[in-house]
Amino acid sequence: MEKQTRVLVTGAGGFIGHHLTRYLVERGYWVRGVDIKEPEYEPTSANEFQVLDLRNMESCLTATSGIDQVYGLAANMGGIGFIETNKAVIVRDNTLINLQTIEGARINGVKRYLYTSSACIYPGYLQNETDIAPLKEEHAYPADAEDGYGWEKLYMERVCRHYSEDFGLETRVVRFHNIFGPLGTYDGGREKSPAAICRKVALAEPVDTIEVWGDGEQTRSYCYIDDCVEGIYRLMQSEHSEPLNLGQDRMLSINELVDIVAGIADKKISKRYDLSKPQGVRGRNSDNTKLREVLGWEPRISLEDGLVKTYTWIEQQIQERAPAAENLAGVSAAPAAL
Repeated sequence: MEKQTRVLVTGAGGFIGHHLTRYLVERGYWVRGVDIKEPEYEPTSANEFQVLDLRNMESCLTATSGIDQVYGLAANMGGIGFIETNKAVIVRDNTLINLQTIEGARINGVKRYLYTSSACIYPGYLQNETDIAPLKEEHAYPADAEDGYGWEKLYMERVCRHYSEDFGLETRVVRFHNIFGPLGTYDGGREKSPAAICRKVALAEPVDTIEVWGDGEQTRSYCYIDDCVEGIYRLMQSEHSEPLNLGQDRMLSINELVDIVAGIADKKISKRYDLSKPQGVRGRNSDNTKLREVLGWEPRISLEDGLVKTYTWIEQQIQERAPAAENLAGVSAAPAAL
């Protein structure tokens, strides 16, 4: 009988890590989930879940003990507002987490280690216009990564390469492009743009105005969570050791994103622009040429289908929280700030 593969998912209490844990368990893997907190919205599917602070080396050694494969998703991160105002905290925490986790994996004889990088590693000089060319993997250099978060990600990509070449630890590197879906943060300041827009529209009246950061013309591409976890898994099984994009290659503006969500909600939504808020790069899109070549696959779930599922879940969360807030206050709950 073949030995069951033992897998560690770090960041298993977070959005992508939680979905990935369930995906792996359903495919017969024994999964240890590790995070500084348990999942927020539903119980973990992990065979074993450990609450550990991976900024501590001892915790990293504990987490990687007896493990065959590591999916490294643990990070202190959030949307553009959080990233642009917490650079020192992000660089400090994520460097400690990632360096010590990969070192723990080396010490404990882990066979394969997948690191989750980001499109934030791509140079700012390639993303100054709304109608930009899709970003190819080789565009990472000459480097001009997003300040703080992006530079730490790019540095860890190099660490993975060196650990593979010098220590024989097989590494895989995936560059995420705006992953979204249910069970992700949608308020509190760490949420990404699809979740923030879904929340604002869900809280709006049938005819209303919501705030949009910037002029709304900035462009992005968005990948639904189910495609994301399948792509991660396929990359881990492959023999491709160089960084690989994982995202949709359909680029649209934030204004268009708002209009799609408003249509899903059947609301007439106008936009009020706040040019003082963080906006990130002007344009960003994934080039999936290498993804198709390496994996013989690419994300298939449409933005509209993914947003229907995401909006429905966020709307339900807001509705379930409203009666609790009303009971607590003894009066009708006030709308949350946009």
